[in-house]
Amino acid sequence: MTKTYDVVIVGGAVMGSSIACHLAADPAFSGRVLVLEQDPSYQSCASALSAASIRQQYSCAINVEISLYGIRFLREIGTRLEVGGERPDIGLKEGGYLFLAAPGQEAAMRQANALQSGLGADVALLDPPALGARFPWLDTNGLALGSLGLTGEGWFDGYGLMQAFRRKARALGVSYAHARAVGLEMTGGRISAVRLEDGSIVDCGAVVNAAGTGGAEFAKTAGIDLPVRTRKRMIFTFTCADDVKDCPLLIDPTGVYVRPEGTGFLCGTSPPPEEDPDSADFEVDHTLFEERIWPVLAARIPAFERIRPGRAWAGHYDLNLFDQNAILGPAPNVPNLYLCNGFSGHGLQQAPAVGRGLAELIVHGRYVTLDLSPLGYDRLLNGQPLTEAKVV
Repeated sequence: MTKTYDVVIVGGAVMGSSIACHLAADPAFSGRVLVLEQDPSYQSCASALSAASIRQQYSCAINVEISLYGIRFLREIGTRLEVGGERPDIGLKEGGYLFLAAPGQEAAMRQANALQSGLGADVALLDPPALGARFPWLDTNGLALGSLGLTGEGWFDGYGLMQAFRRKARALGVSYAHARAVGLEMTGGRISAVRLEDGSIVDCGAVVNAAGTGGAEFAKTAGIDLPVRTRKRMIFTFTCADDVKDCPLLIDPTGVYVRPEGTGFLCGTSPPPEEDPDSADFEVDHTLFEERIWPVLAARIPAFERIRPGRAWAGHYDLNLFDQNAILGPAPNVPNLYLCNGFSGHGLQQAPAVGRGLAELIVHGRYVTLDLSPLGYDRLLNGQPLTEAKVV
């Protein structure tokens, strides 16, 4: 392969491939792009194992804006990422998110709704009687309010989105290599090359760290500390004997979530911080479903008392311990290293806007269409977390 590239992207899943695709599609960019991917099967990446959904129901404006762009992109993916007459179909289902609030959570839900609606999100607040009327299978006991995305929220084929970005990037001339980046060569305070595990060197003008759960380790090679750790998340599936019509992606006040998947459902929850250690294994703990998830779901949706458990799997978040938001943009003290890390489970839905934004930053030296600077590394240096209350 050519040993000199203008941009080397470390990580070829949905983020790396989105950045590569947007770079190659920018009329102002005429350089060479190389994407390094250590596992071209993509079997263990978050893009393949995620619940793959998109929502505008966030409490931070930048996250709402990123997802508003994201849903427009996903709706138009057939046109945007067409290759040789083949139009990708990711099975986008705008089934909505339904966040449920207990009495102590009502004020925060109303505040978040004002922000979301003000930015153009189509989200309605429903009191318990309205919830019961719209979703007769729902037990509204103990609820104060519900927040329902009417349009622009739902789920899709995350692996399909990643592959669509990858195919389009390759069609635009981006090179992919099966290789693992292990270090950086520095010249005059700038990166001059990337060192690979096999000992070879790739000269480059800029590097993007989009290495997912390996992002923190790679950042260390440039002397940068990312508060990003690998955390395991498990997804469980089941079928239900009774009809639960028009079920959205429902998030109980406890944090347990469920959504339709084919003829059945998938569900999960995030453990409390004290029970959430760093983890690299893919073992499934079925007691999580039996003892924590199912009892909550059966109480909230009585039809779920009669279910048949199905397949379950585990994947990993690149969790940003600082504030559970992405870390994007120029790295401190290394001007030609760009960070794209710590998505904390929101990477698939944020990939279209983030890929476009980082491509703009590399080519034009600034964010052109959406200012992603609130997610920059400076907030870590200044000790100013961008707190996101709506983390699932």
